[in-house]
Amino acid sequence: MATPAPLVPATASDEGEITVSPSELRELRDELQRFMMEYRFGLQEVETKIGILRDEFLLTHDYNPIEHVSSRVKSPDSLVEKVQRKGIDGDFASIRRNITDIAGIRITCSFTADVYRLFDLLTAQDDVRVRGVKDYIASPKSNGYKSLHAILEVPVFLSTGRIEVPVEVQFRTIAMDFWASLEHKIYYKYATRVPDELLESLKDAAETAAELDARMERLHRQIRGGSATQIGGGSAGRTAPVAIREITAATAHAETAADAAPLRGEDAEVRPV
Repeated sequence: MATPAPLVPATASDEGEITVSPSELRELRDELQRFMMEYRFGLQEVETKIGILRDEFLLTHDYNPIEHVSSRVKSPDSLVEKVQRKGIDGDFASIRRNITDIAGIRITCSFTADVYRLFDLLTAQDDVRVRGVKDYIASPKSNGYKSLHAILEVPVFLSTGRIEVPVEVQFRTIAMDFWASLEHKIYYKYATRVPDELLESLKDAAETAAELDARMERLHRQIRGGSATQIGGGSAGRTAPVAIREITAATAHAETAADAAPLRGEDAEVRPV
């Protein structure tokens, strides 16, 4: 079997043009479709797990900790741009090893306690492997951004056998999601060159959103007549940050902090589940 052409060709002419034969182009198209299919299936696996947890909570606890879920698989253009930006070899094997956010899902929860509860419940499943975690709720970014990012690896069973597919999962509250959406619009409008006074206002808004989160969660506990730990129980009820000791040794494979930033541009085009 011939070696498939790389997604990003290594050579080009002096004029920047790349010559590809029709057969090579068809081969590249087919290989890219197979490659992206794996991530689409991995995303479906995580979506199914989240849907089961959501339905079980509604039935058993008469409470839904998930406000909404959205997901996306990177477009080929976005993937090529990231490959070039990170200086990764353009072959599919290198892309598999070095890019872990091709498939992404965002889970918006009611409260911060729900974020950690869902993270615990999802990662406790024996077919889910945690490759890396970045807890921007416990340690917000300098601009005020908060979210819990995890790279999870799930099995996908194809006709050729089992493969492990990484999926980036972002957990955040309604207030965090609202702030991140506004921040994205501002960065887009100013082409990332945001005036200092707006950056300061954004950071203040992030602190206000965090205060609102805490206040609404206290009210929620009072209304339900107890603490958040009553729903789910055990470790699934904790509200503490994700401890370093709970993260597997595979965190070395996780994306850098910059790559774990809020989904922007094409990545922001997510679809509801």
